[in-house]
Amino acid sequence: MKKFTLVVMALLALAYSVKAQQYVSTEPSNRNVILEEFTGRTCTWCPSGHVIANNIADSHPNRFWSVNIHSEGYFSATSYPNLNTAKGNSIRAAFSATSFPSGVVNRSTASAVGRGEWSGQANTQFNQAAECNLGGVAKVNPDTRNAEITVEVYYTGNSSSDENYLTIMMLQDSIWGSQTGGSDNPAQYVNGQYCHMHILRDIITANMGDVIAPTTQGTLITKTYNYQIPEIIGSPNGVEVDLDNIHFVAFVSERYQGTPTRPILNACELVKTTISDQPIYPIISEVAQVVNASCSLEKDFGYTLTNIGTDPLTSVRFNAQVAGATHEFEWTGNLPSGDNTKMEFSMEIPFGTSNGTLNILEANGQPFEASKGFATESQEWAVVECEGETTSIKIYIIQDQWGDQTTWELINSADEVVAQGGPYQNLAGSGSTQANVENVNDLPANECYLFRIYDSGNNGICCNYGNGRYYIKDANGNKFIEADGDFGSEGHNLFSIQSNTTAVESVAQESLKVYPNPANDYLTVEGEMTSVEVYNTIGQCLLSKTVNGNSTRINLSEFNNGIYLLRVNNNGEVVTRKFSVNR
Repeated sequence: MKKFTLVVMALLALAYSVKAQQYVSTEPSNRNVILEEFTGRTCTWCPSGHVIANNIADSHPNRFWSVNIHSEGYFSATSYPNLNTAKGNSIRAAFSATSFPSGVVNRSTASAVGRGEWSGQANTQFNQAAECNLGGVAKVNPDTRNAEITVEVYYTGNSSSDENYLTIMMLQDSIWGSQTGGSDNPAQYVNGQYCHMHILRDIITANMGDVIAPTTQGTLITKTYNYQIPEIIGSPNGVEVDLDNIHFVAFVSERYQGTPTRPILNACELVKTTISDQPIYPIISEVAQVVNASCSLEKDFGYTLTNIGTDPLTSVRFNAQVAGATHEFEWTGNLPSGDNTKMEFSMEIPFGTSNGTLNILEANGQPFEASKGFATESQEWAVVECEGETTSIKIYIIQDQWGDQTTWELINSADEVVAQGGPYQNLAGSGSTQANVENVNDLPANECYLFRIYDSGNNGICCNYGNGRYYIKDANGNKFIEADGDFGSEGHNLFSIQSNTTAVESVAQESLKVYPNPANDYLTVEGEMTSVEVYNTIGQCLLSKTVNGNSTRINLSEFNNGIYLLRVNNNGEVVTRKFSVNR
């Protein structure tokens, strides 16, 4: 009898483990929110609707998703990129959307409402208890373009309907094209092109959802779909479905009320993973330059390495290519299938902006080809000279009307925030400006600094809201940084502080000879020294040379005409001299 009881208990435990949830929470929660936003590329006011939706999303991370629906009609052009879908058209018709932009918030209304009502309705939904929770994963195979989608629904309460409806949508980001009124949303408007985000591309379930039941407290429902991701969606002038920029949202709606199923009880974004049938398959994603205080051409970059193969990754050989330069490096370790790791590399980048490519050359000792593009920026830095070991600066922020959107910080080379300021008071009157002066004292010399200014409105401190700008002065009142206010969400500038007063007694200036000045092809330096360095006027070190003796000759044949700074070092004691090249 005891043996029989143990077997039954084991079977019950097995049954429970099979039915136990993997992705969804069983804890009661409030509703997340889906906004189905009816929009179009020739709609003048639609970008302002996008701004409203983006602000709601920023205020409620991981709880709000906007689905931008383009459908047939006057405001939805069929030129490239044609974002219209028949499925989107059926949703628009179901909610009687005749003006743009308009939308439905968790399908809480029978008809679409204007953008002015979205925030209020979303807040109401955020505060309501949800009858169910959702969670799941979409496993995308880049070779076959198949997505294996698993969604779990767990009922923490009872639905008022015996049957509910599960809907899964595929959205796509970063589709570039035209947009009337695009400048009203500067965060997505660059050089006359608009970055269209969270666009409805397809619905994996039935348009109004697949039936799920039962809908009573404690019920766990698991649904699995195999979806073949199209290469292109839209006709004519269809848009390529970029696997790197798609994501999936799922929601449960309660019942049919007229044409649509509504209201939405809860929603989630599915975790997207990439997986392959091949044993060795590393991929690179999220390559980005690290913005830090670095007064040199050496810049840091971060990226994500993901193993989508079936075997563990133990080594990967890379190279990074920027502006004709190549930097090779290797990673070793143990990265299981399906896992990813954050990694970094550094390389010299020329001044200005460039495009680079990070390439995989070899994985687990075998040749492999994969690459990911990235953008680089190497900003020239200002040089501030001071007479002591510390100095002070003044930061002038000429704010626009919306001062509460503006903040700034000053960061040293150790990535420490040494000063910060803002937000400021909003101003009365459209287009008003006001100067805010910030004193920063006791900044150590011989250090690099990064000044970063932020605007939470993503439109800088300029343009329609006042002609703002910012600049920085040294202790002598000299302006060494000046920039306009048109910087979007963030602007940044580099500068270094260098001390001029280092032990003149030990390296007597009278005994140091630098000639000829102006120089032509050679510069002679005589005096006690262990090394010399030559900098240009923006602080770039052009030459560094160790000296054994009391004299050295510097070859200037590759130097352009101009002013240069010579730093003569004698065991840590430094004298600086300016010289010019004039041929």
